[in-house]
Amino acid sequence: MTSDSTVQCVADVRAVLGEGPVWVEREQALYWVDIKGRKIFRLDKSGELRGWTTPFRVGSIVPRKSGGFIAGTDDGIAALDPHAGRFEIVARPEEQLPGNRFNDGKVDRRGRFWAGTMDDEEKAASGTLYCFDETMNWAAVDEGYRVTNGPAFSPSGELMYHNDSARRVTYVFDLEAGNAVNRRVLLQFGDGQGFPDGMTVDSEGCLWIAFWDGGCVRRYSDRGEWLETIEMPVSRPTSCAFGGPDFDQLYVTSATTGLSAEALTMQPKAGGLFMLVPGVRGLPERPFAG
Repeated sequence: MTSDSTVQCVADVRAVLGEGPVWVEREQALYWVDIKGRKIFRLDKSGELRGWTTPFRVGSIVPRKSGGFIAGTDDGIAALDPHAGRFEIVARPEEQLPGNRFNDGKVDRRGRFWAGTMDDEEKAASGTLYCFDETMNWAAVDEGYRVTNGPAFSPSGELMYHNDSARRVTYVFDLEAGNAVNRRVLLQFGDGQGFPDGMTVDSEGCLWIAFWDGGCVRRYSDRGEWLETIEMPVSRPTSCAFGGPDFDQLYVTSATTGLSAEALTMQPKAGGLFMLVPGVRGLPERPFAG
């Protein structure tokens, strides 16, 4: 079904490449990034908007248990505290691949940070999915990606979803004893359906995926059944996350990059942060355990 849920632009920031929304429960605020614009944004529940310029491109940002944030960047994994002006690279798993950068990343139900890399030119299949534990030790879990996006985790933490957006595929893994095994294709999309980008899971275990050049967010069951489509007022939604005090609000980031002047005229809120109430709740995200 296609939903007519009211979609509001709650932060008209006109990001070049808005991405990585995450609700930080301890602050009751949503954080997200503009990768190509080198910015981090914060919108609290009162509607106050703040922004910081970053010294590198941040692909994803997640809160950490010890305070501040961990982020995937174009220079490696960083420890951040934008309020204090701290931007420190702490790990460089791909120092030998200067053409790669970290893109999307999330924390699993055990508190580990999973983040994927990609070829910055989106041509080579040089991307790898990494898992970082609380001591910042990392393991390369899966490779051969062109554009990594996600991941997302089932409520039990037993399943992990991950996208290769360029190949229009959504994979699902079993997380056994914390290890990702048994990768298989959950969803394969075709021409005209858009590219599966960032995603999240709701409390019912269903997967919400933002579709780049698809102009929508779609909801799927854990078996890959299409359940719902929410049309967006922009053609390039990039990711989504549940938030709000009751986790009943779905936030969606978007991009302006690559859009023509005519397209931008047709979608004046492109690059903004959107919010809707989809009628299902999300789950609190664990902070990174380190």
